Amino acid sequence: MKKMSIVLMLLVGFTSIAQNRAMKDMTPEQIATLKTKKMTLALDLTDSQQAQIQELNFANATMRKAKRDERKKSDTKPTADERYEMQNKRLDHQIENKAKMKEILSNAQFEKWEKMQMMRHCGKKHKRSKSPKEGKNKGPRK
Repeated sequence: MKKMSIVLMLLVGFTSIAQNRAMKDMTPEQIATLKTKKMTLALDLTDSQQAQIQELNFANATMRKAKRDERKKSDTKPTADERYEMQNKRLDHQIENKAKMKEILSNAQFEKWEKMQMMRHCGKKHKRSKSPKEGKNKGPRK
């Protein structure tokens, strides 16, 4: 039984890695289209909303791809000031993106979109924060 569970965990891990690689191999147009279709299913978007969100997703995917390519070309790690500047720009972009989404979506759709974003970001933070020590029992000592 233990062997079966280990094999299952390995398969799940390899599948998630393959999915991430598949997204990196796609063009910005393909990524934007897939993301827009997922949002259409989740938020019940109208045709005009789909078109506006498609443009927004395409712009975001193009920007992410350009930044990823730029990071790959650079051999040096960014300094603390450069990391601060990058994070500041990223947060400014998120604020702009949220404002645009608020203009495009209805109030109910926007609330649902915000919940989806929170779930997505909470999951990423949870995955990153795990350390080997975290799994140990931190209850009161006897």
